[in-house]
Amino acid sequence: MAEFIPVGTFDIVIFGATGDLSERKLLPALFHRWLDGQIPGGSRIIGSARSEMTTAKFRAFAKAACKAGASSNWDAPAWEEFATLLDYVAMDATKPDAPWDELRGKLSGEKGWPCVFYLATAPRLYVAICEALGAANLSTQDARVVLEKPIGTNLASAKAINDGVGAIFAEDAVYRIDHYLGKETVQNLMVLRFGNALFEPVWSRAEVDHVQITVSEALGVEDRADYYDGSGALRDMVQNHILQLLCLTAMEPPGSMDASDVRTEKIKVLRALRRFTPSDAKDKTVRAQYTAGVVGGDAVPGYLEELSSDDPSRTETFVAIHAEIDNWRWAGVPFYLRTGKRMSERRSEIIIQFKPTPHSIFGETSSAANRLVIRLQPDEAVRLFVQIKEPGPGGLRIKSLPLDLSYAVNFTTRYPDAYERLLMDVVRGNLSLFMRRDEVEAAWEWVDGLLDAWGEADGAIETYPAGSNGPAAADFLLRKDDRAWWETSK
Repeated sequence: MAEFIPVGTFDIVIFGATGDLSERKLLPALFHRWLDGQIPGGSRIIGSARSEMTTAKFRAFAKAACKAGASSNWDAPAWEEFATLLDYVAMDATKPDAPWDELRGKLSGEKGWPCVFYLATAPRLYVAICEALGAANLSTQDARVVLEKPIGTNLASAKAINDGVGAIFAEDAVYRIDHYLGKETVQNLMVLRFGNALFEPVWSRAEVDHVQITVSEALGVEDRADYYDGSGALRDMVQNHILQLLCLTAMEPPGSMDASDVRTEKIKVLRALRRFTPSDAKDKTVRAQYTAGVVGGDAVPGYLEELSSDDPSRTETFVAIHAEIDNWRWAGVPFYLRTGKRMSERRSEIIIQFKPTPHSIFGETSSAANRLVIRLQPDEAVRLFVQIKEPGPGGLRIKSLPLDLSYAVNFTTRYPDAYERLLMDVVRGNLSLFMRRDEVEAAWEWVDGLLDAWGEADGAIETYPAGSNGPAAADFLLRKDDRAWWETSK
């Protein structure tokens, strides 16, 4: 287990502190960093929301959240120490006349200490909150603001948010967070590529047949149905999570791990992504909605049944895309992207499928090619499938088996989750794992182009039963290229 290096003393204000994100992720993440000795005792963690609540009640709320997120036995004495860092201010942070003086009084006011404003709110409030912070003279040179995805719902709204926030905070003080980038295996992807002479020479069109990126969820839209109906899988998952994974997979080696170098190489990938014509949208993408089915042994309703309106909806809960990157490294290599709700399991994987050997001396017994499987969730692991001789007499039989680096097996102690790592990176001022403004806007430009192409093509919305791996049309998307999706049963 790597040594945890303490960060400097800091203040953090969580706007939307009584919401779901704060309860499930942020407060438990901060408590775990306290348990590992990474947060100094003089730091302040201030919750803020419109809910009328005393500091004592907020501490009770946070205790329940941290207990629910505890991965081992509850440490009561450590909690009592951590709780002294917590405070609360009830306010509408979009209003300049909110009790900003009360909030300011709870901050340390120490020059040089980072003051992090975490906006765990709806994105439509980002600009108003930042403007109010500016009016209250809290957007100081030590201040940093964290924005959750999605940044807008299209390119125009993303630019409006970036313009509004950028008018108050400098770009190097804005941390656009995507928790997928904080996962250990996502970061390990860069180490695998650029820290091992084995991989980088074959990481191109010369040796890679195709790449698959799958992010599947067993959950449906449930109580978020009406919100989700204005978003859909393309905006909700592809524009941020999947495109970020694609960038890290396909980017050129950066000059260093400096934030500017890494993010510059990622933006080159987004700009090289081929745009879709209406004809391409029909031939190279699949949209679908889940119908009633069975997930984990339980019967679940279809997407249309979960909406409050009886009006027909064309919002996709599943999307599969045959994407291509027009540059020298990846010309002609398909990148198959897939995400959906109510699928057979919760799974996020990147598959690097290498080309077969140019000539097999073993005849038909050797048909499989090497495959690198990078699993992000639920069990983080890296598996390289290689061909070996199956033991035993009676002829030469070849089998494909993985060299397995499982995080659960090789790192038996608990390691920080994505939010824990990213929160500490904000405090340190490390922007490497956060999105730059032009990244967000380039991703939206590509997604808007696909949405426009869908609108012009007016293609069908497929269906798939809940608990499946998606519609048959998604299988055909690869089958017509003589390829197939990688499933965990393989």
